Amino acid sequence: MADTFNYRIDHHGSLVRPAELTAARAAGDAEAVHTAVKEAVAFQRKLRTTVVTDGDFPREDFRSAVFDAVPAFRPTEETDADGLTRWVAESLPKANGPLLADWAARLTELTLIAPKASLPSPAYLAATTFRPGFGVPSARELGEALAEIIRAEIELLVSKGVRLIQLNNPLLLGQLATDPAEPGALSFEDALAVEALAVRLNERPEGVRIGVCPGWVAPASVDRAAAEHLYAEVPADRWILPFDQGTPAELDLVRALPKDRDVCLGVVDATVPELEDIDTVMARIDAVGEFKDLEDAAVSPSRGFADVASRPLLSAEEQRRKLVLVETLARYCWGNEF
Repeated sequence: MADTFNYRIDHHGSLVRPAELTAARAAGDAEAVHTAVKEAVAFQRKLRTTVVTDGDFPREDFRSAVFDAVPAFRPTEETDADGLTRWVAESLPKANGPLLADWAARLTELTLIAPKASLPSPAYLAATTFRPGFGVPSARELGEALAEIIRAEIELLVSKGVRLIQLNNPLLLGQLATDPAEPGALSFEDALAVEALAVRLNERPEGVRIGVCPGWVAPASVDRAAAEHLYAEVPADRWILPFDQGTPAELDLVRALPKDRDVCLGVVDATVPELEDIDTVMARIDAVGEFKDLEDAAVSPSRGFADVASRPLLSAEEQRRKLVLVETLARYCWGNEF
């Protein structure tokens, strides 16, 4: 896709929050949150990223854009395997106003760099919040209602100037394993149908990309047919894939991509402070170049740095070094053409 270079240096959206931001959010200090977002934008511009996000600073975790704005959900006392608070859907959701669009509009005022927004995918939310007997007929119907909300939000974000939108579904890669993981309350086939509803816009304005991140870590081995089925059924423009461990499975995920889809390679591990060896990473990228046109590629960290505000994966300085490395790797690949 011809304008992929506009978004060569990417990141998943969430950044390590300043210590004072948590207190400001708890106190409802909107001005302090806005100031923190402004500083995060300046930080990203200095790093020469080709997209800018609000760092998820106004939200508690990567799902909160929906949970904060859609009253159909409530938190429980339980946590999942990743330590996230479990939420349940008590009714079919309806939008109660914009999810991220107000913050996106502010981003467009702060920088000329393309704003990016990250949202939880409707299939992920349906798979993790549906419970029989809680007022929702089925997980599929819950997913379809969420897909309608997410699709409307994507259209609104685009109208506000956002050019790159990423939907996150940490469950999908587990379904591509040769021994598939438990899909949650939504079957794999239903998940694909729901995700497709969310990303299938009637029009794509020039330069707009809708991406899907199907998980943070590649499975031990990939069912090629399942991967091809995923890419065929969900018409996303870009797939954001883990590519930081150098495993055959990571290569297989890219191999299965149709030629007309962009790929964003998560080339540095966002969970460990040690910096990757540039030659090693470049050799991995070169291996992709043997079967995928690198003009349709981008690079990023493997995942967000703080998908939960209170649990950053690295320190702010370690995060900075990782993002600088991503920028360096992009220049090794594509020179200064972005």
